Amino acid sequence: MYMHDMDQVGETVQNQNLKGFNLFLVITELVGALLILLVIIWTWYFRGGFAWTSDSGLQFNWHPLLMTIGLVFLYANAMLIYRTQRNVCKRRLKLLHAGIMTVILILTTLALIAVFDSHNYAKPIPIPNMYSLHSWIGLSSVILFSCQLVTGCISYLYPGLQTHFRSAYMPIHIYFGAAGFVGVIAACLIGLNEKAIFSISEYKQLPVEGVLVNVIGLLFMLFGGLSVYLVSQNRYKRLPKPEDEVLLSGRNE
Repeated sequence: MYMHDMDQVGETVQNQNLKGFNLFLVITELVGALLILLVIIWTWYFRGGFAWTSDSGLQFNWHPLLMTIGLVFLYANAMLIYRTQRNVCKRRLKLLHAGIMTVILILTTLALIAVFDSHNYAKPIPIPNMYSLHSWIGLSSVILFSCQLVTGCISYLYPGLQTHFRSAYMPIHIYFGAAGFVGVIAACLIGLNEKAIFSISEYKQLPVEGVLVNVIGLLFMLFGGLSVYLVSQNRYKRLPKPEDEVLLSGRNE
């Protein structure tokens, strides 16, 4: 087992090439920060700010902001945690990854409450729920994300699970994590366009708000593309460490 692990480490070292990683990472984080900032400007300055149950229209504004922070920015960083924090021991990375995913779930839940409340309590008449392509793709992505969180915790935080099962499930976990993130970006783009068409008067004339919304959409695409690129490149993978084989309980796998 030890010689096999050493061979695997040697092969990974040979294939690893971190050239360009830090540059792409900095650009990705800057784009993500700019994306959040522009969403705040849009919802605060152009859409009237934030409220909760006192104003259903303003309550809606929490939905795009919390989804952008949680299911876009934090989700991307959760996927990249094993590459951005490559010198941290794997046990801590697992807990950090699970912690970020839990925060995302909380933010997503609040965002869903905000949008359903804004529809149900809209005046003079309620707005129907779950009729648009945006809502179908968005809810599907949320369900996939939740399944990923549950199965990930069972697979990688439960000490008694056998090593071969963890190894067999890892490619599935990685694939559906990235697939769910792509679904989130798609839902954001559709929802953004839907909101612009319904809410911005003379959108076809490209008013300032319309330009801002289009720029936000482009940033969603850019941030999503950069994040998937970083997480999909094998040469950027974290090198295995000897302590990686130790479970949270401290026993060898």
